[in-house]
Amino acid sequence: MIPMTTVSEVLTHLQKEGYTADFNLAETHLACAGNALQLHPTEFVVDKHYRFEGLSDPGDEAVVYAISSAKHGLKGTLVNGYGMYSETLADDLVKALDPPLPAPVLQEARPVAAEKHNIATQQRPEGNRLLDAPLMVMDLVTLRKQIKQEMAWLTSDRNAITLVKTKDMRVVLMALHDGTEMKTHTAPGIICVQVLEGRLTFWTEQQAAELAKGEMLTLHAGIPHRVTAHQESTFLLTMVTAAAA
Repeated sequence: MIPMTTVSEVLTHLQKEGYTADFNLAETHLACAGNALQLHPTEFVVDKHYRFEGLSDPGDEAVVYAISSAKHGLKGTLVNGYGMYSETLADDLVKALDPPLPAPVLQEARPVAAEKHNIATQQRPEGNRLLDAPLMVMDLVTLRKQIKQEMAWLTSDRNAITLVKTKDMRVVLMALHDGTEMKTHTAPGIICVQVLEGRLTFWTEQQAAELAKGEMLTLHAGIPHRVTAHQESTFLLTMVTAAAA
């Protein structure tokens, strides 16, 4: 079977499986495009989902949901990016779209988190990279070399790789070429920036902070900011979602 590596390929595959409706996110429900039908959290289930990691920016991540509703007798898809966590969504809708994985049956009394891996992408076709486990160890030196050998780094002004991805936290290793500017944006959770090499200026509307190797800063959720690299720079971006914080 040929692996699906793009959102359009997944949508085509799901349509053949009968997921023909097109859903959009509203604050408290899913809206069905083309009519007034609304699906509330108790009226649908997520049959499966596919995650796609952005090539150069973790904000480019997309999630495709295959959704069915026995009550309304229809199946459809919802395509959403990382922005779902910055929308004002009702808690029960967020939970319905991100149901917990069943805990593995173990003899130990303590619950053990299920492991999570990435799926194959065009940039990283091997897939199966560990993203969530009870204990993880990472070689940052090797990972820094890896992202500077990939096509995204060679053909654009940045590259990134997600190291940890749980419901409440993300850790992303990012590399910026000298002179790169990340335009003004906001984050849906508290962020921590730790500079591993190079020199950055971190701007908010009120102040600017210069960061060099070995320095870090934190920023609360929802504050507009931009980043400028004054040298080739690599940094760790850790984000804890506002709900978890």
